[in-house]
Amino acid sequence: MSTVAEARNHGPLAGLTIIEMAGLGPVPHAGLMLAEMGARVVRIERLAKDQAFLNLPPQFDLDRHGREILRIDLKKPEGVSLVLRLLGKADALIEGFRPGVMERLGLGPDDAFKLNPGLVYGRMTGFGQDGPLASRAGHDLTYLALSGVLHAIGPKDARPVPPLNLAADYGGGTMFLIMGVLAALLEKTRSGKGQVIDAAMVEGASKLAAPFFGFLASGIWREARGSNLLDSGTPFYDTYECADGRHVAVACLEPQFFAEFCRLLPLEERFAHAQYDETLWPQMREAIATRILQFSRDDWAATFEATDACVAPVLSLSEAPTHPHNVARGSHVSRNGFTRPATAPRFSRTPGETADAAERDAVATLRAFGLADDETERLASEGIVGR
Repeated sequence: MSTVAEARNHGPLAGLTIIEMAGLGPVPHAGLMLAEMGARVVRIERLAKDQAFLNLPPQFDLDRHGREILRIDLKKPEGVSLVLRLLGKADALIEGFRPGVMERLGLGPDDAFKLNPGLVYGRMTGFGQDGPLASRAGHDLTYLALSGVLHAIGPKDARPVPPLNLAADYGGGTMFLIMGVLAALLEKTRSGKGQVIDAAMVEGASKLAAPFFGFLASGIWREARGSNLLDSGTPFYDTYECADGRHVAVACLEPQFFAEFCRLLPLEERFAHAQYDETLWPQMREAIATRILQFSRDDWAATFEATDACVAPVLSLSEAPTHPHNVARGSHVSRNGFTRPATAPRFSRTPGETADAAERDAVATLRAFGLADDETERLASEGIVGR
């Protein structure tokens, strides 16, 4: 555990200090989650220009919330030396540059381990630290395409559909980076040694789909989109348009749940007793679609709410925080003029805390790492550190 981490009274990661090299996508999302679980996250940004994504106002810029911001000139040797001093007292680093960038800066694992053999060095890339595509650029859709997952997402006889940037960037990226860092920190309690985590979004997205590789090998999954149990291939696992143009999600896979769905819709008796008769699926789908189109989304939500029919209204991002269940759970918080998801997961004894806007007090941040105020002032006056 770092000697510079400020004592905090919240979160299971209180006492840990993590250095985040500024970037976009999965790394800052990991920084946010680690900060909300109590870690002290110090984000290193370039001195040359503001790093705000899409020029978001600070209160909306979750890529920075919960962090202390240090702007350092990494083109100057003293700037690099300063970051190495910080790494010497940190527990972990997370970075998302292409392979070789940190080494060229003089901040690679070998440089860092000389000062801190126990440092956990988390690296996040699209393709990994080696291999023929390692140096190539890409985005969530690129990595998802090469994982095989994108091919499986979309309606029958139509093109693959981008699932926002959730599956590769945040699912295969952020979550696997966090898991790797935390696993290495746990292992360090036994060995006392740090190590490098090589997290690749292509591999993370592929790992998320591991069960489907098993389904495919066993013959119960078809390569064609929209032809399987969980990809809209069945009429009882799909979305349907309602009378008001909004939608409901129907997911009654099990016979008892399908029976409840049929009773409340209602659906003809011949369908109710032949859920998995594929010859009836086209007619069943048409019957369900025709019936659901007769009432509004919220009418159907009220009909199915207190049942196990596994039917839910398809809510928008702005609607989700007002759903009674989410309200009762406190699943969202309103802060700084907008509503956002609350910290997750939940801990019974050491709860996390929703992150606020970033702090930019270089003097206070560097003081916690052992730098005297006059040294920080000198670094600022010489253009090494932003004020």
